[in-house]
Amino acid sequence: MKDVHAMAPARGRLTLRSVGVSGIHKPLSVQRKDGVRTLAATFDVAVDLPSGRKGSDLSRNAEVLAEIVDQTVERPVSSLEIACSTIARELLARHAYASEATVSASAEYFLRKGISEAKRSFEDYLLLAEARAHRTTDGGVELQRAIGAEAVGMTACPCAMETCREALVAEYPALADPSLASLPMISHNQRNRTRLLFELADDEEVEVDELIAAIEAAQSSPTYAILKRGDEGRVVLDAHRHPKFVEDVLRDLLASLPGTFPQLPDAVVARASTQSEESIHKYDVEASHRVSFGELRRTSGP
Repeated sequence: MKDVHAMAPARGRLTLRSVGVSGIHKPLSVQRKDGVRTLAATFDVAVDLPSGRKGSDLSRNAEVLAEIVDQTVERPVSSLEIACSTIARELLARHAYASEATVSASAEYFLRKGISEAKRSFEDYLLLAEARAHRTTDGGVELQRAIGAEAVGMTACPCAMETCREALVAEYPALADPSLASLPMISHNQRNRTRLLFELADDEEVEVDELIAAIEAAQSSPTYAILKRGDEGRVVLDAHRHPKFVEDVLRDLLASLPGTFPQLPDAVVARASTQSEESIHKYDVEASHRVSFGELRRTSGP
Protein backbone atom coordinates (compact mmCIF):
# COMPACT_ATOMS: atom_id res chain seq x y z
CA MET A 1 0.00 0.00 0.00
CA LYS A 2 1.41 3.38 -1.00
CA ASP A 3 2.37 5.55 1.96
CA VAL A 4 0.98 8.91 0.83
CA HIS A 5 2.03 10.59 4.09
CA ALA A 6 5.70 9.82 3.40
CA MET A 7 5.59 11.33 -0.10
CA ALA A 8 7.12 14.73 -0.81
CA PRO A 9 4.71 17.68 -0.65
CA ALA A 10 3.65 19.14 -3.99
CA ARG A 11 4.67 22.65 -3.00
CA GLY A 12 5.71 24.78 -0.07
CA ARG A 13 8.42 22.50 1.31
CA LEU A 14 8.38 23.96 4.80
CA THR A 15 9.09 22.23 8.08
CA LEU A 16 5.86 22.51 10.06
CA ARG A 17 6.25 23.17 13.76
CA SER A 18 3.17 21.24 14.89
CA VAL A 19 0.78 18.75 13.32
CA GLY A 20 -1.46 16.57 15.45
CA VAL A 21 -4.85 15.77 16.89
CA SER A 22 -6.80 17.72 19.49
CA GLY A 23 -9.80 17.36 21.75
CA ILE A 24 -9.38 13.66 22.54
CA HIS A 25 -11.33 12.81 25.69
CA LYS A 26 -10.01 10.04 27.94
CA PRO A 27 -10.50 8.84 31.53
CA LEU A 28 -7.18 9.02 33.37
CA SER A 29 -6.65 7.31 36.73
CA VAL A 30 -4.36 9.26 39.06
CA GLN A 31 -3.02 8.07 42.41
CA ARG A 32 -3.58 10.75 45.06
CA LYS A 33 -2.82 10.67 48.78
CA ASP A 34 -6.47 9.94 49.56
CA GLY A 35 -6.87 7.28 46.88
CA VAL A 36 -7.27 6.90 43.13
CA ARG A 37 -9.13 9.61 41.27
CA THR A 38 -10.42 9.30 37.71
CA LEU A 39 -10.02 12.49 35.72
CA ALA A 40 -12.09 13.27 32.64
CA ALA A 41 -9.14 14.58 30.65
CA THR A 42 -8.89 16.22 27.23
CA PHE A 43 -5.64 15.81 25.30
CA ASP A 44 -4.01 17.66 22.39
CA VAL A 45 -0.97 15.86 20.93
CA ALA A 46 1.32 16.82 18.05
CA VAL A 47 4.77 16.44 16.50
CA ASP A 48 6.70 18.58 14.07
CA LEU A 49 6.76 17.61 10.39
CA PRO A 50 9.92 17.82 8.25
CA SER A 51 9.85 19.57 4.91
CA GLY A 52 10.19 16.36 2.91
CA ARG A 53 6.98 14.71 4.20
CA LYS A 54 3.51 15.37 2.86
CA GLY A 55 1.72 14.38 6.06
CA SER A 56 2.03 13.17 9.63
CA ASP A 57 0.99 9.68 10.74
CA LEU A 58 -1.88 10.89 12.88
CA SER A 59 -3.26 7.47 13.77
CA ARG A 60 -0.10 6.85 15.78
CA ASN A 61 -1.04 9.73 18.06
CA ALA A 62 -4.40 8.15 18.88
CA GLU A 63 -2.71 4.78 19.41
CA VAL A 64 -0.18 6.23 21.84
CA LEU A 65 -2.93 7.93 23.83
CA ALA A 66 -5.01 4.77 23.98
CA GLU A 67 -2.12 2.58 25.07
CA ILE A 68 -0.75 4.90 27.75
CA VAL A 69 -3.96 6.39 29.16
CA ASP A 70 -6.10 3.24 29.04
CA GLN A 71 -3.60 1.25 31.09
CA THR A 72 -3.95 3.68 34.00
CA VAL A 73 -7.14 1.85 34.94
CA GLU A 74 -4.88 -0.93 36.29
CA ARG A 75 -1.76 1.17 36.91
CA PRO A 76 -2.66 4.75 37.91
CA VAL A 77 -0.14 7.50 37.16
CA SER A 78 1.08 9.91 39.82
CA SER A 79 -0.09 13.05 38.00
CA LEU A 80 -1.54 14.47 34.81
CA GLU A 81 1.80 16.03 33.82
CA ILE A 82 3.60 12.69 34.22
CA ALA A 83 1.08 11.16 31.82
CA CYS A 84 1.76 14.00 29.35
CA SER A 85 5.52 13.42 29.63
CA THR A 86 5.13 9.69 28.99
CA ILE A 87 2.95 10.39 25.96
CA ALA A 88 5.42 12.95 24.56
CA ARG A 89 8.33 10.51 24.83
CA GLU A 90 6.39 7.77 23.10
CA LEU A 91 5.30 10.11 20.31
CA LEU A 92 8.95 10.67 19.39
CA ALA A 93 9.54 6.92 19.49
CA ARG A 94 6.65 6.31 17.08
CA HIS A 95 7.43 9.27 14.78
CA ALA A 96 11.05 8.64 13.80
CA TYR A 97 11.02 11.64 11.44
CA ALA A 98 9.98 14.10 14.19
CA SER A 99 12.32 16.08 16.43
CA GLU A 100 9.75 17.52 18.81
CA ALA A 101 6.51 16.30 20.39
CA THR A 102 4.07 18.41 22.39
CA VAL A 103 1.22 17.28 24.64
CA SER A 104 -1.25 19.44 26.52
CA ALA A 105 -4.11 18.28 28.70
CA SER A 106 -6.87 19.68 30.84
CA ALA A 107 -9.23 18.00 33.27
CA GLU A 108 -12.01 18.92 35.64
CA TYR A 109 -10.74 18.86 39.22
CA PHE A 110 -12.79 19.00 42.41
CA LEU A 111 -11.91 20.14 45.92
CA ARG A 112 -14.22 19.90 48.89
CA LYS A 113 -14.46 23.51 50.07
CA GLY A 114 -16.98 26.05 51.23
CA ILE A 115 -17.50 29.42 52.81
CA SER A 116 -17.90 27.53 56.11
CA GLU A 117 -17.49 23.95 57.32
CA ALA A 118 -21.27 23.50 57.31
CA LYS A 119 -21.53 24.46 53.64
CA ARG A 120 -18.62 22.50 52.20
CA SER A 121 -19.26 21.00 48.76
CA PHE A 122 -17.24 19.91 45.76
CA GLU A 123 -16.01 23.08 44.04
CA ASP A 124 -14.84 22.67 40.45
CA TYR A 125 -11.52 23.82 39.03
CA LEU A 126 -9.51 23.11 35.89
CA LEU A 127 -6.30 21.10 36.08
CA LEU A 128 -3.73 21.87 33.35
CA ALA A 129 -0.61 20.04 32.19
CA GLU A 130 1.87 20.25 29.33
CA ALA A 131 4.90 18.31 28.14
CA ARG A 132 7.43 18.90 25.37
CA ALA A 133 9.88 16.22 24.28
CA HIS A 134 12.82 17.33 22.13
CA ARG A 135 15.29 15.04 20.36
CA THR A 136 18.88 16.03 21.18
CA THR A 137 21.90 15.88 18.84
CA ASP A 138 23.28 12.81 20.65
CA GLY A 139 20.05 10.86 20.10
CA GLY A 140 18.62 11.39 23.56
CA VAL A 141 15.37 13.09 24.56
CA GLU A 142 15.00 16.24 26.66
CA LEU A 143 11.73 16.83 28.46
CA GLN A 144 10.08 20.02 29.63
CA ARG A 145 6.81 19.89 31.52
CA ALA A 146 4.35 22.24 33.13
CA ILE A 147 1.61 21.85 35.72
CA GLY A 148 -1.11 24.37 36.39
CA ALA A 149 -4.67 25.15 37.35
CA GLU A 150 -7.50 27.57 36.67
CA ALA A 151 -9.80 28.95 39.36
CA VAL A 152 -12.90 31.10 38.94
CA GLY A 153 -13.50 33.82 41.51
CA MET A 154 -14.63 37.43 41.47
CA THR A 155 -13.18 40.93 41.44
CA ALA A 156 -14.58 44.34 42.31
CA CYS A 157 -13.47 47.37 40.28
CA PRO A 158 -11.43 49.86 42.37
CA CYS A 159 -11.88 52.67 39.85
CA ALA A 160 -15.68 52.55 39.84
CA MET A 161 -15.57 52.18 43.62
CA GLU A 162 -13.77 55.50 44.12
CA THR A 163 -15.96 57.22 41.53
CA CYS A 164 -19.05 56.03 43.40
CA ARG A 165 -17.54 57.11 46.72
CA GLU A 166 -17.01 60.66 45.46
CA ALA A 167 -20.53 60.81 44.02
CA LEU A 168 -22.13 59.52 47.22
CA VAL A 169 -20.09 61.81 49.48
CA ALA A 170 -21.39 64.74 47.42
CA GLU A 171 -24.94 63.44 47.85
CA TYR A 172 -24.56 62.34 51.49
CA PRO A 173 -21.95 64.60 53.16
CA ALA A 174 -21.92 62.47 56.32
CA LEU A 175 -19.97 59.86 54.36
CA ALA A 176 -17.01 62.26 54.32
CA ASP A 177 -16.38 61.41 58.00
CA PRO A 178 -12.78 60.09 58.17
CA SER A 179 -13.97 57.20 60.34
CA LEU A 180 -15.89 55.90 57.31
CA ALA A 181 -12.92 56.03 54.94
CA SER A 182 -12.47 52.26 55.06
CA LEU A 183 -16.17 51.53 54.53
CA PRO A 184 -16.57 49.20 51.52
CA MET A 185 -18.22 51.08 48.68
CA ILE A 186 -20.43 49.89 45.83
CA SER A 187 -18.73 48.98 42.54
CA HIS A 188 -19.27 46.80 39.54
CA ASN A 189 -18.07 43.19 39.72
CA GLN A 190 -16.50 40.68 37.38
CA ARG A 191 -16.29 36.93 37.21
CA ASN A 192 -12.54 36.37 37.19
CA ARG A 193 -10.77 33.40 35.60
CA THR A 194 -7.11 33.07 36.49
CA ARG A 195 -4.61 30.45 35.33
CA LEU A 196 -1.21 29.65 36.80
CA LEU A 197 1.32 27.21 35.33
CA PHE A 198 4.83 26.28 36.46
CA GLU A 199 7.45 25.02 34.02
CA LEU A 200 9.29 22.37 36.04
CA ALA A 201 12.31 20.12 35.74
CA ASP A 202 11.83 16.37 35.97
CA ASP A 203 12.72 16.21 39.68
CA GLU A 204 10.49 19.11 40.76
CA GLU A 205 6.97 18.64 42.09
CA VAL A 206 4.15 21.04 42.99
CA GLU A 207 0.87 20.25 44.69
CA VAL A 208 -2.02 21.50 42.54
CA ASP A 209 -4.11 22.34 45.61
CA GLU A 210 -1.44 24.93 46.53
CA LEU A 211 -1.67 26.46 43.05
CA ILE A 212 -5.42 26.83 43.43
CA ALA A 213 -5.05 28.39 46.88
CA ALA A 214 -2.54 30.93 45.51
CA ILE A 215 -4.91 31.92 42.70
CA GLU A 216 -7.91 32.37 44.98
CA ALA A 217 -5.87 34.45 47.43
CA ALA A 218 -5.02 36.88 44.61
CA GLN A 219 -8.64 37.45 43.53
CA SER A 220 -10.98 39.85 45.34
CA SER A 221 -12.86 36.81 46.65
CA PRO A 222 -13.39 33.13 45.90
CA THR A 223 -16.84 32.06 44.77
CA TYR A 224 -18.80 29.06 46.04
CA ALA A 225 -21.48 26.64 44.91
CA ILE A 226 -23.52 26.90 48.12
CA LEU A 227 -24.32 30.35 49.51
CA LYS A 228 -27.26 31.37 51.68
CA ARG A 229 -28.28 35.04 51.96
CA GLY A 230 -25.88 35.84 54.78
CA ASP A 231 -23.07 34.06 52.96
CA GLU A 232 -23.75 36.07 49.81
CA GLY A 233 -23.38 39.26 51.81
CA ARG A 234 -20.08 38.04 53.26
CA VAL A 235 -18.66 37.23 49.81
CA VAL A 236 -19.75 40.61 48.41
CA LEU A 237 -18.27 42.49 51.38
CA ASP A 238 -15.01 40.54 51.22
CA ALA A 239 -14.69 41.28 47.50
CA HIS A 240 -15.38 45.00 48.00
CA ARG A 241 -12.85 45.15 50.82
CA HIS A 242 -10.27 43.91 48.31
CA PRO A 243 -11.08 45.70 45.03
CA LYS A 244 -8.72 44.74 42.20
CA PHE A 245 -8.00 45.34 38.54
CA VAL A 246 -6.86 42.32 36.52
CA GLU A 247 -3.41 43.91 36.76
CA ASP A 248 -3.65 43.71 40.56
CA VAL A 249 -4.70 40.06 40.45
CA LEU A 250 -1.77 39.19 38.21
CA ARG A 251 0.83 41.15 40.18
CA ASP A 252 -0.44 39.96 43.57
CA LEU A 253 -0.44 36.35 42.40
CA LEU A 254 3.08 36.47 40.96
CA ALA A 255 4.49 38.41 43.91
CA SER A 256 3.15 35.77 46.33
CA LEU A 257 4.83 32.83 44.62
CA PRO A 258 8.34 32.95 46.12
CA GLY A 259 6.86 32.93 49.64
CA THR A 260 4.31 30.24 48.83
CA PHE A 261 6.74 27.97 47.00
CA PRO A 262 10.16 28.63 48.62
CA GLN A 263 11.43 25.20 47.58
CA LEU A 264 11.31 26.01 43.87
CA PRO A 265 14.64 27.13 42.33
CA ASP A 266 15.20 30.39 40.46
CA ALA A 267 15.10 28.63 37.08
CA VAL A 268 11.43 27.61 37.42
CA VAL A 269 9.22 29.73 35.16
CA ALA A 270 5.72 30.84 36.15
CA ARG A 271 3.11 31.62 33.51
CA ALA A 272 -0.01 33.39 34.69
CA SER A 273 -3.02 34.80 32.91
CA THR A 274 -6.19 36.37 34.24
CA GLN A 275 -9.44 37.42 32.59
CA SER A 276 -12.28 39.45 34.03
CA GLU A 277 -15.67 38.91 32.42
CA GLU A 278 -17.02 42.44 32.62
CA SER A 279 -20.49 43.25 33.92
CA ILE A 280 -21.00 46.81 32.61
CA HIS A 281 -18.74 46.75 29.53
CA LYS A 282 -19.32 44.87 26.30
CA TYR A 283 -15.83 43.40 26.43
CA ASP A 284 -13.64 41.40 28.80
CA VAL A 285 -10.29 42.46 30.26
CA GLU A 286 -7.23 40.24 30.49
CA ALA A 287 -3.58 40.29 31.48
CA SER A 288 -0.76 37.74 31.32
CA HIS A 289 2.92 37.41 32.17
CA ARG A 290 5.77 34.90 32.07
CA VAL A 291 8.57 35.22 34.61
CA SER A 292 11.23 33.14 36.37
CA PHE A 293 11.26 32.62 40.14
CA GLY A 294 14.68 34.27 40.16
CA GLU A 295 13.25 37.49 38.76
CA LEU A 296 10.28 37.30 41.13
CA ARG A 297 12.61 37.01 44.10
CA ARG A 298 14.46 40.11 42.93
CA THR A 299 11.39 42.22 42.22
CA SER A 300 8.61 41.08 44.60
CA GLY A 301 9.31 43.52 47.38
CA PRO A 302 6.83 46.27 48.39
